[in-house]
Amino acid sequence: MIKAGIIGSTGYAGAELAGLLLGHPEAEVVWYGSRSYTGQEYTSIYRNMFRMLDAKCLDDNLEELADEADVIFTATPQGFCASVMSDRILEKARVVDLSADFRIKDVKIYEKWYGLEHKSPQYIEKAVYGLCEINREEIKRTRLVANPGCYTTCSILTLYPLVKEGVVELSSIIIDAKSGTSGAGRGAKVPNLFCEVNENIKAYGIGNHRHTPEIEEQLGLACGENVILNFTPHLIPMNRGILATAYAFLKRPFSYEEIKGIYEKYYGEELFIRLLPEGVYPETRWTEGSNFVDINFKIDERTGRIIAIGALDNLVKGAAGQAIQNMNLMFGLPEVLGLERVPLFP
Repeated sequence: MIKAGIIGSTGYAGAELAGLLLGHPEAEVVWYGSRSYTGQEYTSIYRNMFRMLDAKCLDDNLEELADEADVIFTATPQGFCASVMSDRILEKARVVDLSADFRIKDVKIYEKWYGLEHKSPQYIEKAVYGLCEINREEIKRTRLVANPGCYTTCSILTLYPLVKEGVVELSSIIIDAKSGTSGAGRGAKVPNLFCEVNENIKAYGIGNHRHTPEIEEQLGLACGENVILNFTPHLIPMNRGILATAYAFLKRPFSYEEIKGIYEKYYGEELFIRLLPEGVYPETRWTEGSNFVDINFKIDERTGRIIAIGALDNLVKGAAGQAIQNMNLMFGLPEVLGLERVPLFP
């Protein structure tokens, strides 16, 4: 059995990890880390797991945890993982970091967009960007995975084949994305209160959302060029889900069959990417609770644009599920193990 530790286990992503690992046949959680709830019974915080586990929350000491665990998941705020990372930890355990600390390869860009001094830039090059469908072989060999964010996972996967094959004008890319409120975390914040969110939709981080450089960097790596795009996220009154709608000019007229063939080339054999039939477009409700990403597109012949749409559950494929998918790859396990959930409906 793989012994797993979760730092930040009482946040939404950490709790999703705990729940998924409970059902994983080859893993067990040996450490439920939580600075806020140290010493409390885990099920007193998440009663949905009552009688399913018997454990108290421990602290966030990664040095001690590395002596007990084979893999450490850090579902923590930006800056934490970088501040504690060490050679000793990576020698003893593999690490899957759900924050942005090791996602962006240019430390100056990270520091600019996140407003933080990076405490361990020496590990950035060692970290592999944990988008399994793109970096599968590198993930198998690494000891440090930078688990992508929810907006970024949905946006990158939706656009990747088009950018990789060079069929769109890079300077024309616009991403309009919507997220449920769990994406903002479990902390008590006035903008996330029920009365603030209910019966409302709002854009935020307009022109400066910190996931922008992550999307630009990964799409740039795909095509070998610098990518500058518009990314605008929106908060909508639902618990879970990401819907990303991307627009771009096609470099020439393409048929539906040509674009479908491009998507099939990259995703036709993928376990967790579902390419929908023509005329059927992604909806968040059909991915809720699962590790699936649903993708489809529409060619707008009138404007010469392609409209590509992706949907996923921000806490599963956008966070915890993807982290477990990375763990499975790192330990040579079947990629689907522990992730065979059917999407929840209604």
